[in-house]
Amino acid sequence: MAENALYKIGITQGDINGIGYEVIMKALCDNKILDLCTPVVYGLAKVASYHRKALDLGDFAFHFIKSAEQTSLKGSNLINLSENEVKVDLGVSTEIAGQMSELALNSACKDLKNKLIDAIVTGPINKNNIQSATFKFPGHTEYLAHYFNASDTMMMMIAENIRIGFVTNHLPIARISQVVEKDLILKKLRILNHSLVTDFACTNPKIAVLALNPHGGDHDLIGNEETDTIVPAINQAFDQKINAFGPFPADGFFGSGKFSQFDAVLAMYHDQGMIPFKLLSMEEGVNFTAGLPVVRTSPAHGTAYDLTGKNIASAQSMRNAIYLAIDILRNRKILEERF
Repeated sequence: MAENALYKIGITQGDINGIGYEVIMKALCDNKILDLCTPVVYGLAKVASYHRKALDLGDFAFHFIKSAEQTSLKGSNLINLSENEVKVDLGVSTEIAGQMSELALNSACKDLKNKLIDAIVTGPINKNNIQSATFKFPGHTEYLAHYFNASDTMMMMIAENIRIGFVTNHLPIARISQVVEKDLILKKLRILNHSLVTDFACTNPKIAVLALNPHGGDHDLIGNEETDTIVPAINQAFDQKINAFGPFPADGFFGSGKFSQFDAVLAMYHDQGMIPFKLLSMEEGVNFTAGLPVVRTSPAHGTAYDLTGKNIASAQSMRNAIYLAIDILRNRKILEERF
């Protein structure tokens, strides 16, 4: 792994018709980032130039290169993945955009596996147009777990004042109660606890576990998953020296600000955690995949087609995703050297 000032952070372009390039280039205008890492964008030179024309970025420019071995340490790099003409349709989902999203992701993951870069920050993709014969995943998290052969992974949402992990990711509501079992909750608590220690340098972390049913089941009146599934998982986790507490009804837990008393929160399903998270930190939050042997972060927003081409998208989430990747690399290195 590179020294701190020379961390090579790969950044995938995401959907070329969304705000990916806008937030990437705006974020890389921050000179503090260049003091901490060398950005390596996986994308298309002509598409990057197309987007740059619409932005007021002063003297910003990429070093266009053909491979990660050619990376310049004196600025932001872009690996040009294709010389072919690729049509940009701002704000529109297209087949070619999906193909280019997959190409960038595959290329970055290959270089990450070969240790040509130190971490990846993934630009927002369209989960529909990226589907293909070789990409049949509901999102980045599942793809990365498959690519790096990691069975114990978890999606986490990170902001300055809150961290949320998820028992289930992109799953239909109708299936959640069938999937949320004691062993799965316990497995996710182990992943979350390990990540808090390894990736976020937490000492003896405290984890809040959310209930599945309204009012925590109201003593089994509204549902018995809390009594039969969640509480036993919490008790077993505590026996394994994981400081898990709950289950807490989600509405009162977030409404009262009780989340601030914990190092992380474990949500049972996607919207249970994502709605409060985005209300608290929509433009600043970061998506992190815990449990991978590599470091991957992403801005917490999507392609935002409605904002594309208007030069109004905030780059703060992308900027924070880059900083978080660097922080996690540092924390892992410190822990490795300590032991």
